[in-house]
Amino acid sequence: MMALILAQAIARIGAPDGTRSAVSAEPRVARSGGLHRTGAPVRRGSVEAGTVEDSFFAVPARGETDRLLRAARAALDAGRRARRTARAEGRMLNAAEAALAGLTAAAVRVFEEICTLARLNGGKVFPTYDHLAKATALGRATVARALSALEAAGFLLRQRRFCRTTGAGPRYRQTSNIYRALLPGKLLRFLPRSLRPAPLPCDAVVHQVEAAAELAAMRATLSCKELAEVTLGGALGRVLASLGAAIDRAACESHSDPQPLAESSDTPSNDVGLAGRRRSA
Repeated sequence: MMALILAQAIARIGAPDGTRSAVSAEPRVARSGGLHRTGAPVRRGSVEAGTVEDSFFAVPARGETDRLLRAARAALDAGRRARRTARAEGRMLNAAEAALAGLTAAAVRVFEEICTLARLNGGKVFPTYDHLAKATALGRATVARALSALEAAGFLLRQRRFCRTTGAGPRYRQTSNIYRALLPGKLLRFLPRSLRPAPLPCDAVVHQVEAAAELAAMRATLSCKELAEVTLGGALGRVLASLGAAIDRAACESHSDPQPLAESSDTPSNDVGLAGRRRSA
């Protein structure tokens, strides 16, 4: 028995000359007799491919990608100015200024490629790091830093994805991310006035407030199950709808068969009855 355990340990470690043992190269076998399929490293926050694309992607309006690219270039200049101003005043950058200062020329170049893909593919943007590196003539590490800087500044919405695999080996593997170009609202005050969106008319603002009030009043009349169905979709919506149905059934049962209040000797009626019986006695 000890010899078997020692042989298995040596097989895991490998041969003394640095090459892996032939025993360790074989696939591990589970207790049931089948191949032991371990999970592949899937990054945190990843969702399964094909489940969120319909609600994630948005077709850009005419000229929208050009406006976003001009805003990113203006934000790059604004970040440089904010860095020089803070250095001259001897102070630290605030959160918004730090987000602007994190932008680089490489980040704007990567953002230009993402905007181009969004314009050509109707908003469906899911390039790999290799594609972005080849299209921008940048390294993979530079592309990764550029995407992080764009996401921190609010110019980019990124969602990691994984997909299922077949056959022996890991069940899941990481696939390309999906991206959506945005105009960050928190940085609009740093951009030129020409790049800011026009304010809504007063009647449109009033209409939005009235619509929000009507929506809140409508949702207040819904049951827990109906509220979960209209608010969320997919697997999470179905789970919450089933929980809401159970809550609704419990509420209906409590209304149809209320529990009687426990009688207490401290109530005023009991005190009056007790005093009356004493006087009659």
